[in-house]
Amino acid sequence: MRARILIPVLCLLSFLVAGTNAAWSAPTATAPHLTVQLAVPPAEIYPGQNFTAGLYFKLDPGWHVYWVNAGDSGEPPRIRWTVPAGITADPMQFPAPKRLPLGPLMDFGYENEVLFPIPMHIGTAFKPEGNSTTLSAKLDWLVCREVCLPGKATLDIERKALSSPPSAPTYISADQQLIARFTRTLPQQLPAGMQAKFTPTATGFDLTVLTGRSESTAQFFPFDQNQLANAAPQPVKPLGNGIQISLKKDENLQKPPDQLHGLIVLSDGEALEIRATPGTLAAAFTSEENFGALAKVVGLAFIGGMILNLMPCVFPVLFIKGLSLVQSSQQERHKLRAHGWVYTLGILVSFWAVVAVLLALRAGGRELGWGFQFQSPTFIAIIAMLLFFLGLSLAGMFEIGLTLTSKGSSLAAQHGYAGSFFTGVLAMVVATPCTAPFMGAAIGYALAHSAFVSFFIFTSLALGLAAPYLLLTFNPAWTRLLPRPGAWMEILKQATAIPIFATVIWLLWLFAHSAGLNSLAGLLAAFLLLAVAAWILGRWPAKAPATIAAVIVLALAIALPVFAVRTFAVTPAQASAAHDSNWQPFSPALVEKYRAQGRPVFVDFTASWCLSCQVNERVILSRDDVQKKLRDGNFALIRADWTDADQTITEALNALGRSGVPTYAIYPASTQEQPQVLPEVLTPGIVLDAIDHQQQKQASLVTR
Repeated sequence: MRARILIPVLCLLSFLVAGTNAAWSAPTATAPHLTVQLAVPPAEIYPGQNFTAGLYFKLDPGWHVYWVNAGDSGEPPRIRWTVPAGITADPMQFPAPKRLPLGPLMDFGYENEVLFPIPMHIGTAFKPEGNSTTLSAKLDWLVCREVCLPGKATLDIERKALSSPPSAPTYISADQQLIARFTRTLPQQLPAGMQAKFTPTATGFDLTVLTGRSESTAQFFPFDQNQLANAAPQPVKPLGNGIQISLKKDENLQKPPDQLHGLIVLSDGEALEIRATPGTLAAAFTSEENFGALAKVVGLAFIGGMILNLMPCVFPVLFIKGLSLVQSSQQERHKLRAHGWVYTLGILVSFWAVVAVLLALRAGGRELGWGFQFQSPTFIAIIAMLLFFLGLSLAGMFEIGLTLTSKGSSLAAQHGYAGSFFTGVLAMVVATPCTAPFMGAAIGYALAHSAFVSFFIFTSLALGLAAPYLLLTFNPAWTRLLPRPGAWMEILKQATAIPIFATVIWLLWLFAHSAGLNSLAGLLAAFLLLAVAAWILGRWPAKAPATIAAVIVLALAIALPVFAVRTFAVTPAQASAAHDSNWQPFSPALVEKYRAQGRPVFVDFTASWCLSCQVNERVILSRDDVQKKLRDGNFALIRADWTDADQTITEALNALGRSGVPTYAIYPASTQEQPQVLPEVLTPGIVLDAIDHQQQKQASLVTR
């Protein structure tokens, strides 16, 4: 905030002390860091004439002048005319600007060159006095880089004066070409049939613009000041027939405005002036290309779901399903298939529940991504207790009722199907800390589109996760290869508890990281109560008093960590950034700072609850050859720790088309280039090749 106030003050002082800017009496003036020219294409001025003049700035590299809304600091150029009676000039027009970061601030303006068109009208009241007439323009401007310099000039241009239109008007070719080159870049009014609406969110606004075609990128420039946080990222969600941009409101804005008036600059450079009013618009897939893209993403989601079965997060659940399949291998085919479908239904229902929560929170203004529930210490504690209690049952301390104890008993069958259903739920729950290959892009695409598309893609992901077990239950030849039931099954069941308890250890570490050691003591006490409840159920099975006592103990066990989290939880340190001093904590301003210095940036989007992230960091990113390559390439290393909910990191992930971790992005040194997103599963070759690719591009830019 101090910088936001300081720069305009410095600029104002510069205006007050500047006395070296000369007044010019020519169509061109040279001033520090720029040349300004008045372009007037007609060679003759006469009554009834209309034409477009232009104010052309040629700027030194790195310097800029400002748009009509300068952003966080600055002032746009101003022009005041002195012309004969009968000649009028419309307000100066402004082409679409660029975002110009300056430290923590964001300016809107122009670099290199810009022309401001000015429509001119020669009325019937114009009476030539002599053979020529003079158009005089008095200019003021502010040109900035790290410092701002005010400038002023008076530009005069003389043209032949006529009392009536000539038979063949003539033009100044250079001025005519200059005007034609820049007027094509002027913003256009939103065409009929296109629509723009915005909906308030917790942090700002979601601006939806339906252009009738799919858009990949866009930027919004407000005409009104003090509505938006200018420097905030503008995450984009491509729609089938337009685009949605998430805008962060200005911290001093008290209530939503009646309209958002500004320019939206689309991926092809087209600039449209919009006046968005509150409301919602329905986005749709309108072309074969969009349906093709959806089909591709659905396929990636299905493959990612299948690969998810091999991730360490899901591995313990596979032990449980393998044991269940061995126990039921002698059943009739229809029962095996029924178990497969019920297991699949458990995965589907749990996936649908998660995506429903994500969409509901998104509608309420919150942006969450895949695995968001593991940002809650209470959720981690509940899952840890559930797995610990399940492990005690598998180890033989008591029977939890996951197996069929009587083939012909309908009650036992009901228990068996319930076991398959909730095993499917458990598979989904423990899968959320992992993002398998192909999943990241699919989930990011899903959450960037409509609710229907999101449910469709998540359904494909769920079916991929369920597919291996479901296919096994539908293929009798495979089930015949399974061993016959026997005494060995009890040993296998008890051995299955080992990976369950290993997962519990990881959850305990994660809980301690999120809530602190004092809260961990509460969770360990809850484990003691769970062991007591398991002992009661094992010592007096199927006894009503024992069951009631066990339920009471279980309730106390659940309450303990919840109470501990609320009472003792501490704010977690940025552990993944702290354990390695080479990495700095993430902020968008820091990324832009390094890019402005000409340094590429490697950003590791990670979380302590993400096992894939930890493996990649310790096995790949910490390798000596990878670290040396990053140092040699002058890469800035930034770690975005998403262990706890962080809106800034969520917005950065959305801008990359991702909604979960791990995500690895290389931001090129040139701010004109888009970030490169690496695969979720890294290898040394992938990282080293990406670094080489960025170095080659940087070298080619330097030699141009």
